[in-house]
Amino acid sequence: MENGNVQVAFFQHLKSQLPTHVSLVEEIADLLNISTDSAYRRLRGEKPISFEELQKLCMKYKISLDQLFHLQSDTLIFSGRNVGQPDFKFHQYLNGVVSNLQYMNTFEKKEIFHLNKDVPIFHFFYFPRLAAFKLYFWRRSIAQDEELLSHKFNFDLIDEELLKVGEKMADAYAQLPCTEIWNIENISASLMQINYYKDSNLFQSTSDIHDVYQDLEKCIDHIEYQAELGYKTSPDGKVHYRHIPYRIYVNEFILGDNTIQVKLNDTLVTYLTHSVFNYLNTRDKQFNESISKHFQNIIRKSTLISDSGEKDRRRFFTAIRARINERKAAIS
Repeated sequence: MENGNVQVAFFQHLKSQLPTHVSLVEEIADLLNISTDSAYRRLRGEKPISFEELQKLCMKYKISLDQLFHLQSDTLIFSGRNVGQPDFKFHQYLNGVVSNLQYMNTFEKKEIFHLNKDVPIFHFFYFPRLAAFKLYFWRRSIAQDEELLSHKFNFDLIDEELLKVGEKMADAYAQLPCTEIWNIENISASLMQINYYKDSNLFQSTSDIHDVYQDLEKCIDHIEYQAELGYKTSPDGKVHYRHIPYRIYVNEFILGDNTIQVKLNDTLVTYLTHSVFNYLNTRDKQFNESISKHFQNIIRKSTLISDSGEKDRRRFFTAIRARINERKAAIS
């Protein structure tokens, strides 16, 4: 392939990463600080891009050149930001998730697949007392936030701005066509976290434990109701996304790992979750195709309980509630 054709292919690949309403020419001109005319000449291959320009473009749009041009390599390019870095701020983390979801929603064709290990975190933020506990747990036990290490949990500790950002996250997720693959064990993480804090005497009062459990039940009720409808809705019933499919499959023999894959027009992006709520993402074509096949294989061996499948749906969510009630009964 001649150099000009390679460059044209590079920009065609870059264009496929952008929402349809975003102008590639304007993006290039702005990033490289050049005129739109100069940007057009680069897009057509008339003017070669420099190594410095190529580096800026690849870093901005997370492009792996070896995969794009089929070079022999066993290296995968992932991007992400981890808790534990000196400049980590939880507000920034949540806002980053919101930005990712809002970006996904700009595409004409989009769909998200979630292989659950836990209840997907997006569901928590419609229920303030549950969200407050989750934020406390993540910040204190995972992020080692020094502000919380010497305090027992109570609802006054949580920054209201964090809850507002979390609700934006839930709203953005609600607007994405979604397939979630569940297992009965998905509720276990939340139950163990609440129980650990109870046994460690880290709740300010017993009533706070009851309040968290009550919101967890409401969260499960809301998820079941959406599964029955086959689409997303707000807990108060004021907002209905009837045109956005919501599918839940139950797999009885595979416990997921919170892998998320998103289809954005013709592009696949995979998010790998680690260390509770950190994530890495990649657009590597071969890797994403293998993950897509993995999802489809699991779906074929799972039971669809959304929209139809009332008997299986009721049995599944009744079993989840039984586990919650068992833990609630142990509160002294």
